[in-house]
Amino acid sequence: MGNQGMEDMIPLVNKLQDAFSTIGQACNLDLPQIAVVGGQSAGKSSVLENFVGKDFLPRGSGIVTRRPLVLQLISNPTEFAEFLHCKGKKFTDFDEVRQEIEAETDRVTGANRGISPVPINLRVYSPHVLNLTLIDLPGITKVPVGDQPADIESQIRDMIMQFICRDSCLILAVTPANSDLANSDALKLAKDVDPQGLRTVGVITKLDLMDEGTDAREVLENKLLPLRRGYIGVVNRSQKDIDGKKDIKAALDAERKFFLTHSSYRHMANSMGTAYLQKALNQQLTNHIRDTLPAFRSKLQTQLLSLDKEAEEYRHFRPDDPSRKTKALLQMVQQFSVDFDKRIEGSGDQVDTVELSGGAKINRIFHERFPFELVKMESDDKDMRREISYAIKNIHGIRTGLFTPDMAFEAIVKKQIVKLKEPCIKCIDLVIQELINTVRQCSNRLDTFPRLREETERIVTTHIRDRESQAKEQVLLLIDIQLAYINTNHEDFIGFANAQQRSSQASNKNTAGNQASAGNQVIRKGWLTINNISIIKGGAKEYWFVLTAECLAWFKDDEEKEKKYMLPLDNLKVRDVEKSFMSSKHIFSIFNTEQRNVYKDNRTLELACDTQEEVDSWKSSLLRAGVYPDKNAVMEGGESSGPAENFSMDPQLERKVETIRNLVESYMAIVNKCIRDLMPKSIMHLMITNVKDFINADLLAQLYSTGDQNALMDESPELAQRREEVLRTHHALKEALAIIGDISTTTITTPMPPPVDSSWQGAGGSRRSPPASPTASRRMSSGQRPAPGRGAPPPPSRPGPLGPLNNSADSPQVPSRPNRAPPSIPR
Repeated sequence: MGNQGMEDMIPLVNKLQDAFSTIGQACNLDLPQIAVVGGQSAGKSSVLENFVGKDFLPRGSGIVTRRPLVLQLISNPTEFAEFLHCKGKKFTDFDEVRQEIEAETDRVTGANRGISPVPINLRVYSPHVLNLTLIDLPGITKVPVGDQPADIESQIRDMIMQFICRDSCLILAVTPANSDLANSDALKLAKDVDPQGLRTVGVITKLDLMDEGTDAREVLENKLLPLRRGYIGVVNRSQKDIDGKKDIKAALDAERKFFLTHSSYRHMANSMGTAYLQKALNQQLTNHIRDTLPAFRSKLQTQLLSLDKEAEEYRHFRPDDPSRKTKALLQMVQQFSVDFDKRIEGSGDQVDTVELSGGAKINRIFHERFPFELVKMESDDKDMRREISYAIKNIHGIRTGLFTPDMAFEAIVKKQIVKLKEPCIKCIDLVIQELINTVRQCSNRLDTFPRLREETERIVTTHIRDRESQAKEQVLLLIDIQLAYINTNHEDFIGFANAQQRSSQASNKNTAGNQASAGNQVIRKGWLTINNISIIKGGAKEYWFVLTAECLAWFKDDEEKEKKYMLPLDNLKVRDVEKSFMSSKHIFSIFNTEQRNVYKDNRTLELACDTQEEVDSWKSSLLRAGVYPDKNAVMEGGESSGPAENFSMDPQLERKVETIRNLVESYMAIVNKCIRDLMPKSIMHLMITNVKDFINADLLAQLYSTGDQNALMDESPELAQRREEVLRTHHALKEALAIIGDISTTTITTPMPPPVDSSWQGAGGSRRSPPASPTASRRMSSGQRPAPGRGAPPPPSRPGPLGPLNNSADSPQVPSRPNRAPPSIPR
């Protein structure tokens, strides 16, 4: 016999499940589990078998269910069973299912009544069931037997709680009629997790085994120990019936006859028995599904709206249409060109908020990285003086010169100009790398056509590499042009007369005056970490740094209220520090060229940034403030790595050297200014603008010249799969929404029963004056007038501070009945 009480819901929910199975997804309606909780030998397995309509669970005396059985019912045209631990094996004989449950239980727990919380997962496919989960749990026991542990009671309780704590789990609290209901552990566990009684149904079994002259009428009428959803009485098969292979249909007929003929139950026969229990559970499942539907419908509608536009495009999609491929090729190339222009020129859409890229990064290379690289190529003052003195002496040869030779000036200037080739070439390399990165970023939109993306990247990258060689030739030509003619008539050149008149002292005063006038000019602000603070003094700390033309100061935070230190920029230089193995920071240091302490007892001030780009930017800012990179690589002990620190010159030669040095410094400032201006312009013309023009004008022609355009526009397998998934999902969502409308209109919900006085279920198991047990109720049932049916509301409880219902465990209340004293507890 199947579960006929749920057949009205089966077709609609099956349609919903089928709609989602077509797209390979589950229908997440969160259908509830039904957990059967009760004491040992209370008849839980029989209730479960009657509900499913199959005789397949192990039976016997003592504790038979020793592992949780998670039973998943799945609606299916054919009937069979599968175990999770026996994948691929189908059981059509349910006697074999019982044997496999027993064997799998013994495999984990042993044959001597041991228990285990590891569940057995069984799936039953049948046309007579609704998709939901039933759980057969071990019976609550207090005394260990066999191999059972000493704390078996707490272990079984924890095992049960894992399942019944879930809000969508319906709890069947099973209690046999021939035991004391007031001490029902099943009701106590249900009360712990469901204090409002929203999902608990009391089930009274073994009504046919009660002593003659007694009954459980008042319990079933919900007058004693009332539950919000009341109690349902069932009569299960006896062990003799099971051993005699009495089928479930015959047992249900006998159960129906029992209630109709029993004098105490005939008036409520229609609300008793397994068939009514199935109907009650079916109605609760229906209510749950209807309660779940609004949120589920909203979720489906949101998904449908998000797919509408894409599905409409795909609906008329013809993969092999040549005109479609030609149109798509034109659109893709045009989009690639637009994206490249936006990334280079800047645009409000698709802005990268994580790092610099495209034109912004190239701009940083032009105006921060390249000037810094130029300064790094400049000779140190001591090195230059030494080179000038050697040049003057070599030019005079054996003679003693009376005048300062201009040939020495030209030789030193040309040597300095040649050094500019390296930073210029490096600048081109950096720009090319960023152009290639930009091409790859823009080609991300071509992912749907792998061949097109591959060919586009290859063609544009090849063109960039071709322009690279031309750009480097042109830039080197600029340097050669500077070398070809030293223009000493330039308007910004100081000339020999001014160079000779400029003394060191006047120069220092002039420099100090310029610094004083610009001392308040802020060049840069930002967070830096001082890396070389000893652990004793607190270790590395982050401060807010402010760089001006006169000093470097740092504060506790960016409000600049609490100044920690101020470091004058006189005689300071910058040195790179190698990144340590354990550090994630990038470090540079500042030191004093006169070997003085820079910060407290430290000869150097090590400053750390998160990225190398920040380091380069800070060094560029320090360069603008007059703090140049170190050229001598001064070692810790103050010794120079270069030759002869104590090089000396006679006063006349020293004046000549100073004159040449002033001339070289003046002329190189002119050359550097010219190169800094021409390099970005040259790269922009020779590289960036040319690549943009190539993409706009020639890329499409180059793509057509590669061969078969149809092969070029073959879509990726991922796109074909995506299109198929979108169309199937869109169709399934529309069908599911229509089915949900049918469920809403063809199913009827019932209101939740009103709250009842459940104070008899005291917290922690403590009960003051607990109500009478079924035994007591049996004593009082003789001679009573028939009470209304089970669905009638219980008598009003005694008024309390919270109104008619008082759920306080400290002041339990029993529903009052006129002209009847409260029952006593049998001892």
